[in-house]
Amino acid sequence: MTLLEAIKDRHSVRRYIDKPIEPELVSILQEKVNEVNKEGNLHIQLVTNEPKAFKGKMAYGTFSGVSNYFAMVGKKTDSSADSSQASLSERMGYYGEQLVLLAQTLGLSTCWVGLTYNNIKEAYEKNDDEKLCCMIALGYGDDPGRNIKRKSAKSVSNVSDVTPEWFNKGVDAAILAPTAVNQQKFFFKYEGTDENGIGVVKAERVFSLIGYTKMDLGIAKYHFELGAGKENFRWI
Repeated sequence: MTLLEAIKDRHSVRRYIDKPIEPELVSILQEKVNEVNKEGNLHIQLVTNEPKAFKGKMAYGTFSGVSNYFAMVGKKTDSSADSSQASLSERMGYYGEQLVLLAQTLGLSTCWVGLTYNNIKEAYEKNDDEKLCCMIALGYGDDPGRNIKRKSAKSVSNVSDVTPEWFNKGVDAAILAPTAVNQQKFFFKYEGTDENGIGVVKAERVFSLIGYTKMDLGIAKYHFELGAGKENFRWI
């Protein structure tokens, strides 16, 4: 399965079967975790065979059978002088979705989880200057999924008859990105081309009372890149 196929096939899963993830798959996932942590300056951790985070009051009635997850940990503030660095939440979305789609290609199911979990502090590491932003449930799904209503391309972008095909494909991929309660509070704008003929795209988040729009934007931007092809454009 390619990543673009994974985008189309994936859905959020809250029920999982009691089946351990094979060591070879754990190794592949851990290698990717190491990669995104280095690239994104994050401290994401893969937790396996730990069933307590999704049991009890917080997760009751919502999740079942979860014993594996990604603990999405990163520094609370970025001391880097580079102001172009994306926020922690946006980076969590962008790099976390890379883990989600990789898991899908390996035959595993996932679910982004913002609040309904128990914080099992001994299951992962978190330094004093770091925070746990969210978790991503992981495992073999026992959930057929459901059809989710998506916004139109024109409601989340300035797609038109004159925007390039790569931009249109990027928007189509972004529409399939998971967002908090399927709010899809993002907007992609084609700004033309630069002096080198490379497309220029601006991605913005739209206000939401629910929140999580920075993380959602990071997820959607990764989807957009996969659909559009990173060689065709640059972000502004």
